[in-house]
Formats: sequence, structure tokens, C-alpha cells
Amino acid sequence: MAVAGTWAYALAQLTVLADRPVELLAGAAVAAALLLATLLALRSRALPGAPRSGRLATALRARARGRRVPRQVDPDAAGRSRPRAPGPRPSAA
Repeated sequence: MAVAGTWAYALAQLTVLADRPVELLAGAAVAAALLLATLLALRSRALPGAPRSGRLATALRARARGRRVPRQVDPDAAGRSRPRAPGPRPSAA
């Protein structure tokens, strides 16, 4: 917090002394945005959950490869009753 306050004070002093404070503030805003983006990118890479997501994706791919395609069941095979169409009255079962 003290570092941010120091930078803010220094920036305020520079704007007072500068010929064109608008350009100085615009440049400072761009630099601050780049610094913030860099810090967020580095923080997201350093999170402990990030490597786990790669292992999870690998495990899910391996699981999907191991799954077999369900076999197709022949509805007309011997011993299978044909599905019935709904009748005018509801069935008792």
C-alpha cells in the first residue's frame, strides 16, 4: 500500500511539473494497465489448481478412450416382445 501511495505522490508531482500533464497521465495509465495485465497473467500461472486441470483433462481423455460403444440391441431378436403402441385406454400396469 505504501508503494502505491509513493507512486501516486510521484505521479502527482510529475503532472504539476509537466508541460502537458494529459499525455503524462495517459502514458502512466497505459503503463499501469500493462503492469496489471502482466501481474494477473503471472498469478494465474502460479495458482496451484492450474496443473491439476491438465492432469484432469488427460485422465478424462484416457477414460473416454477406454469406453466402448454400446452394442446395438436388435428389437426383433428371438425372445423380445415388440413395443406396443398406446391404446385408447391407459394400461393397467
